Amino acid sequence: MVFGKIEYLNLLPFHVFMKQFTKSSQQSISMHYKRGVPSKINKDFTSRRVDAAFISSIGAKKYSHVELGIIAKKEVLSVLVIPHVESVSDAASATSNVLAKVLNVRGEVIIGDKALKYYLQNKPHVDLAQEWNKKYNLPFVFALLCFHKDKKLYKSIQKNFLKQKIKIPQYILKQASLRTDISQKEILNYLKYISYELDAKAKKGLMKFYKEAKNF
Repeated sequence: MVFGKIEYLNLLPFHVFMKQFTKSSQQSISMHYKRGVPSKINKDFTSRRVDAAFISSIGAKKYSHVELGIIAKKEVLSVLVIPHVESVSDAASATSNVLAKVLNVRGEVIIGDKALKYYLQNKPHVDLAQEWNKKYNLPFVFALLCFHKDKKLYKSIQKNFLKQKIKIPQYILKQASLRTDISQKEILNYLKYISYELDAKAKKGLMKFYKEAKNF
């Protein structure tokens, strides 16, 4: 089974969980990973080069998914627009570029770890999830865990992931810090802003985004 792996910090708890889950004596899963930025993983999933992945919301609408996503209740810190006169999309993104248009926020869209690093430098920016929440009072769903087959497996992953409080091992946290040049303390603080359960309010936010995105 091939899983599309986006190595952004927002999925660090999930990757830690999956490492444990696939090694569990109760699971006989051979999971292989194909790595890439969200836009690349979207294409790999659509062309079935990967069997499952967190797919950008804008591309996930027509695919089967479980109740897991990458969700911001309010601000997210890692999906920003740097104010400029001209609008510039982020090639790594899909959903965030559309979200900027929906919110009529002009500037350069940046996402992921580079955006978090920019945020931590206290430079001028607009947090798109925060702007969405201000306007609609709803969470924003950036991605959904989609799959082509093995629904039972992914329902099991959903159930087990959501019932656990994931503790990130120190060595993994250290590796992530070295890779991103973001301190371990800042990584742990950032993860407080990320939710994963696609609950009723998150679904409402997702439906609202789909409705608004039709115009773009």
